[in-house]
Amino acid sequence: MSVLAVIEQRDGTLHKSALEGIAAAQQIGAQLDLPVFAAVLGSGVEPVAQTLAGYSVTKIHAVDHELLAQYTPDGYTVALKQLIEAHHPRYVIFPHTYQVRDFAPKLATALNRVLVSDVISYKVDNGALVLVRQLFQGKINADVRFEGDPPYFASIQAGAFRADNIQSGNASVEKTTPDLKPEQIRTKPLELFRESQRAVDLGAAQIIVSVGRGIKEAANIPVVQKLAEALGAELAASRPICDNGWLPMERQVGSSGQTVAPKLYLAVGISGAIQHLVGMKGSKTIAAINKDPEAPIFEVADYGIVGDLFEVVPALIEALGK
Repeated sequence: MSVLAVIEQRDGTLHKSALEGIAAAQQIGAQLDLPVFAAVLGSGVEPVAQTLAGYSVTKIHAVDHELLAQYTPDGYTVALKQLIEAHHPRYVIFPHTYQVRDFAPKLATALNRVLVSDVISYKVDNGALVLVRQLFQGKINADVRFEGDPPYFASIQAGAFRADNIQSGNASVEKTTPDLKPEQIRTKPLELFRESQRAVDLGAAQIIVSVGRGIKEAANIPVVQKLAEALGAELAASRPICDNGWLPMERQVGSSGQTVAPKLYLAVGISGAIQHLVGMKGSKTIAAINKDPEAPIFEVADYGIVGDLFEVVPALIEALGK
């Protein structure tokens, strides 16, 4: 029995959530005293597997086949089903990406199992893994337990496990060639859809200053923009700010915007609606400025300032200037 982390890559480049999946598998494996393995699928994936070998896992399975060069749900399901049946992991961990949402339920069903999706955390109760996922856009946390025999499948929400907590090591790499035939691939991949280029990738930002309705009007946005510049941070916002057109939608953080996990998240004038918290709760350090001492944002903040942002923000900028 083991924990298997399935790693997503495209054209030799790891998905940004790949290391979060390994970090989650390492933590679960450590608590349950289970070895951790990783699997990466594609064609010519050994260089990617060698990169992953620098982390503390027992072995990296390089699942390599020319029919896996382009992602298809059929190809990934067949290849992973064979790997799982050969090695019998107890838990199979995925990142909760669009690709995983496409094929992981199919894989679980092929093995007569279920998939617990979008997991935000876990706990261990009497030696059994209990997964925590959110319902109703984060208004309720639900504990989910597995029944029946393994393998058990789960996908991890982006930002729920920090990649900087991953443990380094020296893993071996084993190339595996699945028994995959062209007639098993019913999907014919077309040209990849590419989103319009974003001016900013909040997911890659180390420091984020985010502004909410406490800013009152669009003309006051520069007040917070100056603080972001003083901190070398990216400027972000809660949904009402973007809905009003005060900042572009690509700067929205929350359940309907981007999910972020910076080293520092500074929330300015944000009350802390659950839809916003879903998008930033994975931040390493959270600081908040709000004049309402009962604002929900203070429940998740590591540091809080109760005060008028129009007084606090200029004082912070002045202090940073010194």
